[in-house]
Amino acid sequence: MATCALASQNIIGLQSGWRRKGWKWESRGRRTLCSAEEGVGMATEKSGIKIERNPPESRLSELGVRQWPKWGCPPSKFPWTYTSKEVCYLLQGKVKVMPDGAKESLEIQAGDLVEFPKGMSCTWDVSESVDKHYNFE
Repeated sequence: MATCALASQNIIGLQSGWRRKGWKWESRGRRTLCSAEEGVGMATEKSGIKIERNPPESRLSELGVRQWPKWGCPPSKFPWTYTSKEVCYLLQGKVKVMPDGAKESLEIQAGDLVEFPKGMSCTWDVSESVDKHYNFE
């Protein structure tokens, strides 16, 4: 868990969205946003991919996630290029995403709200079958 210091008070980062107000904390190329609001805390960004772990249902409702189309695939490995920004919410599964040119992959899994930037090319390595809601902007 990330810790943000505000004056003499420590705020422990929990799970929340990157669009909420908060204080920026940098660590090893990953950006975490923290908030003093209880139950609100952190999302990470790595190689331009934003991951919000287990967002509250209110956040998903705000975005209209349950009305987005669904997509799924069995365990597999394939290249992908995002021609538009995609926001997706994983209902099930586990994937290692390796952005082209990156030195390490990142893992996304059921319960993650993920934003992939327009123009990003990567390889998806699906280890557990994926079912997700998605929205291209």
